[in-house]
Amino acid sequence: MKIVSASELQDRNDIYNDELTNELGAHYKKIIELLGEDVEREGLIKTPERVAKAMQFLLKGYNEDPEAILKGAMFKEPYQQMVVVKDIEIYSMCEHHMLPFFGKAHVGYIPRNYITGLSKIPRVVEAFARRLQVQERLTTQIKECIQNTLNPLGVAVVIEAQHMCMQMRGVQKQHSVTTTSDFTGAFANNIATREEFFNIIGSKMH
Repeated sequence: MKIVSASELQDRNDIYNDELTNELGAHYKKIIELLGEDVEREGLIKTPERVAKAMQFLLKGYNEDPEAILKGAMFKEPYQQMVVVKDIEIYSMCEHHMLPFFGKAHVGYIPRNYITGLSKIPRVVEAFARRLQVQERLTTQIKECIQNTLNPLGVAVVIEAQHMCMQMRGVQKQHSVTTTSDFTGAFANNIATREEFFNIIGSKMH
């Protein structure tokens, strides 16, 4: 069993703004009423507040600066081979229906003069994912942030995701997976480099 420390609990509470929670909660209460439910019944009394807090957590990326995340751990290093962080879990919200999409991101870059802490790549992915998004833009934003901040020889980003707006409603295709990709520099211009990246993210070395 994981023991949650007091500092971790404090960090969790810090993402919630009381004024915003109250305002969002009032709107969600009205939405529930408009949908025909009794907001005063036991199971729903605190639902507007819970949803208001859930949305602040799910969309906390608006309060994060992805470039600052990378700049906080940039190290001068002569290494100029591929760095790949794959199978990064993503959870995001489709901006069209405000339903979740989720899956994995694979990110690679070839350093020019600087590397970044390995944990910073997933943090950048998280900062962009925790916003109202479309998968295509999410892919490009991650790529551009790494390219503009680290100025590497190239960046590669691939995202594979399932969209609840396609599974729970609309066409209701339960097993569909959407793949998007974007590349700069050596990954865009050199087929062999791009193929090496695809081989790495497709391999099972763990």
